[in-house]
Amino acid sequence: MNTEKRSEILKRVLTFARPHLWYLAAATISALLSVTLTLYTPVLIGQGIDKILEPGKVYFDQLLPIIIQLAAVALAAALFQWLMSLCTNMVTYKTVRDLRVSVFNKIEQIPLSCIDSRSHGDIISRIVNDIDSVSDGLLQGFSQLFTGIITILMTLYYMLSIHFQVGLVVVVLTPLSLFVSSFIAKRSFHLFRKQSAIKGELSGYIEEMVSSQKVVKAFCYEDRAQQEFDKINHDLYVTGVKSQFYSSLPNPTTRFVNSMIYAAVAIFGAISCISGGFSVGALTSFLTYANQYTKPFNEISGVITELQTALASAKRVFAIIDEPAEKPDDEDAVYPDQSEGRVEIDHVSFSYEKEKPLIRDFDLKVQPGQRIAIVGPTGCGKTTMINLLMRFYDTDKGEIRVDGQPIRKIGRNALRSLYGMVLQDTWMFKGSVRDNIAYGKPDATDQEVIAAAKAAYAHSFIMRLPQGYDTILAEDGGNISQGQKQLLCIARAMLSKPSILILDEATSSIDTRTEIKIQKAFHEMMKGHTSFVVAHRLSTVREADCILVMRDGQIVEQGTHKELLEKQGFYHQLYESQFVQTASEER
Repeated sequence: MNTEKRSEILKRVLTFARPHLWYLAAATISALLSVTLTLYTPVLIGQGIDKILEPGKVYFDQLLPIIIQLAAVALAAALFQWLMSLCTNMVTYKTVRDLRVSVFNKIEQIPLSCIDSRSHGDIISRIVNDIDSVSDGLLQGFSQLFTGIITILMTLYYMLSIHFQVGLVVVVLTPLSLFVSSFIAKRSFHLFRKQSAIKGELSGYIEEMVSSQKVVKAFCYEDRAQQEFDKINHDLYVTGVKSQFYSSLPNPTTRFVNSMIYAAVAIFGAISCISGGFSVGALTSFLTYANQYTKPFNEISGVITELQTALASAKRVFAIIDEPAEKPDDEDAVYPDQSEGRVEIDHVSFSYEKEKPLIRDFDLKVQPGQRIAIVGPTGCGKTTMINLLMRFYDTDKGEIRVDGQPIRKIGRNALRSLYGMVLQDTWMFKGSVRDNIAYGKPDATDQEVIAAAKAAYAHSFIMRLPQGYDTILAEDGGNISQGQKQLLCIARAMLSKPSILILDEATSSIDTRTEIKIQKAFHEMMKGHTSFVVAHRLSTVREADCILVMRDGQIVEQGTHKELLEKQGFYHQLYESQFVQTASEER
């Protein structure tokens, strides 16, 4: 990435600091005053030295005011240094807070396809680790860059005012430090960017392995997982060593250059002192300034290193912020709060990847109150149809209508509130059982929550938990069974009383007896409402009003259970493979 692009990233980061500019202004003023007072100290010290001429000739009456003034200047400099640190901390952490909020808000706005196409661990790494790197770079940058630049300018002013010719030597040699720092910085940026990318990859892999430890251990994958981890970790090590090597070069090289400057100043100053152009006190002050003048270059070289890391991390953060958000609702969009349940799928085609067609010319009309079952082999497009109904993805061709209204003309939130969805993959957050059930209806009363739990046959096991409905669930419900989590998800859907119900293998982790009871509960709840049931187990769809048999993204058969068996087609083959063959094996 060239310098211009790095400057653009820095400008974007600083736009998040714009609302907190008064902190920045206060930090600048405090830095100016702190540095000015600090640099005034050598002047006072030099004046004090000149009051000590030789043994027996010390002007104590003139020395005491200088000492008092020196103490006052030191205290004032320390106070303004503290104020500068406070203000830079405030502007940094407020800026980073706003940046993190912006990224999280963008994740809420971008299409689901953007989330699905990225490693979840990498996304987490960008929000946490990369923004922390931006914070570190900004904090060091704001605090040291201000003081460094002001120290350099003020020191030059004092040196030139004390002795112009010797000060000119410093000015002439200064570009050497700047050249060394910029030369190394240009070559270290791409290494820090690569390091951030590998950190994201490593975070993604760790997140996968930690969340899937049961599967890892069940298939004895520990050694292979360790090998893959070692490979990514080694890549991070190699890139880290290279980036740290380059980042460590500016400090010693600038120190070497600055030592040359200091030596040159000492030689020219000593010659001037011998020739009578300098007093001993003035030379002492000048050498102190020369030493203080070189220190900011070392600090700024460290700041440049931190900024390279911060800018590389910021680029990864902005990559999420720059993702196009979901297309907003149309201006003439409607926002229904209820639905009759009439659904029309009119010649719909869709594919996740354009070169791999999935749903092709799908056509279906569902009347209010019908129970539609969708069956077929794995990968035939069953769950994809649910994603299209919920408008998690938009169709490539064709149109889906609810109550005669194209879903593109219905506000997304309003459309999704019409559905109650229970997936095979359960999701619980860290919180009470009550809050997890009331996730879709936060204002639900305790009576409504309990009624939904009873309808889902979850009440009895909830009451056996240590604190009942107030029991705090671990992350993703780790302290209850998979079947219990699924019952809570079903209760969550029942509480919202949706107009249209979508069940995607919703009872796959529940015992047969409880499943029969829940199916009856669903049947009662959905009287007069439409429901879509995606199932692999054909025993769960026998009572459906219409069964859609999908294959390779198309409906190959449709009808009732009895009608499809009589056709002796693909559904009959699926049914035979599940029941007849199993029965013969048992015999």
